[in-house]
Amino acid sequence: MSVGESTAEQRLVRVGARDIAVTERGAGEAVVLLHGGGPGASGMSNYARNVDALAQRFRVIVPDLPGYGRSSKDIDQSDPFGDLAGAVRGLLDALGIDRAHLVGNSYGGAAALRLTLDRPDRVKRLVLMGPGGIGTTRRPPTPGLKRLLAYYGGEGPTRAKLERFIRDDLVYDGTAVPVEMIEERYQASIDPEVVANPPLRRPAGLRTLLRMDLLRDQRLSRAATPTLVLWGADDKVNRPSGGLLLAERMPRCDLYLVAGTGHWVQWERPDLFNSLTAAFLSEESE
Repeated sequence: MSVGESTAEQRLVRVGARDIAVTERGAGEAVVLLHGGGPGASGMSNYARNVDALAQRFRVIVPDLPGYGRSSKDIDQSDPFGDLAGAVRGLLDALGIDRAHLVGNSYGGAAALRLTLDRPDRVKRLVLMGPGGIGTTRRPPTPGLKRLLAYYGGEGPTRAKLERFIRDDLVYDGTAVPVEMIEERYQASIDPEVVANPPLRRPAGLRTLLRMDLLRDQRLSRAATPTLVLWGADDKVNRPSGGLLLAERMPRCDLYLVAGTGHWVQWERPDLFNSLTAAFLSEESE
């Protein structure tokens, strides 16, 4: 399908051999919002509380990453972060955007950071919320990450497994998550194409695991892209200590630890997230 083909406000953009579903709002400098990798995730569901606020100042571009939503479902599992980074770069090319701000949560944060390391010329500023790939070979996975990676294993996907992950692991206050959101994500998670080829799974082999540990990348210490890291102090999926590790390695990295917040800063603390992100992205780079 072509750039112009759409359903409601979402359109499919051809990027290489893939279709990537994209929603756009606003005008100004381009800001690409990259969602996390939980079951049933999509761009607009992850950023439902942020898009309109940011669109008052920016051209906000919200893709469904490959493997999710209405986008093509294939991902290179030997180098998933690199593959996703390449897909985002291809999307920028297809949209005629030379440089953009990237905002990434969890899985999307890892993709955003990888693209920043691979092609710093394409990224103006970077905002990361609890990104994946930070010290993944240093300590065993958290219980929340284990449940996330096991969702399609065992008896397969179930609504009970998804609800437990969202309410107990994804956010600090599980009672705040509406039933409708859980049901919507569950239905998306049982798409036959996704069940047959889950986009987020345990790394197959040491080489893939090492590729997915972005702290091992020597380019971090030379990364000149201005970066803001927002990390929930009560994140049960990716350890908040990852924020300090990034701040120690990246020369232009600001860190904000968000109290009483889990893995989904942009949804749990939208007013704080929107104001900090808009202010940071509006700063002039040196």
